[in-house]
Amino acid sequence: MARARVDLDAVFASLAHPIRRSIIERLSMGECTVSDLAKPHDVSAPAISKHLRVLEDAGLLEQTPDGRVRRCNLNAAPLSAAFAWIVRYRLFWEDALNALAKHMEGDRKR
Repeated sequence: MARARVDLDAVFASLAHPIRRSIIERLSMGECTVSDLAKPHDVSAPAISKHLRVLEDAGLLEQTPDGRVRRCNLNAAPLSAAFAWIVRYRLFWEDALNALAKHMEGDRKR
């Protein structure tokens, strides 16, 4: 089975808002309803729906209708892709800064 392509721009944009990060944190503990996700936030139902839509568009949220209730689950695969991207560039910058530090130490010894 082919892996779905992750839109890193959508993932990072979805993580840019504290309510969406809070929702992801709650979803990391397990399935819950839209009402459960909305409770801790002092925003309207349409605002929560918009946040959920952003997370769903980024591939981070899966919603399943269950009668009148929508059950939500976290899909962590896009977060893994974003983490891999961050790690790759962290290693690049660490190597570059280590090389610069060695170069600067060499200049001090002369």
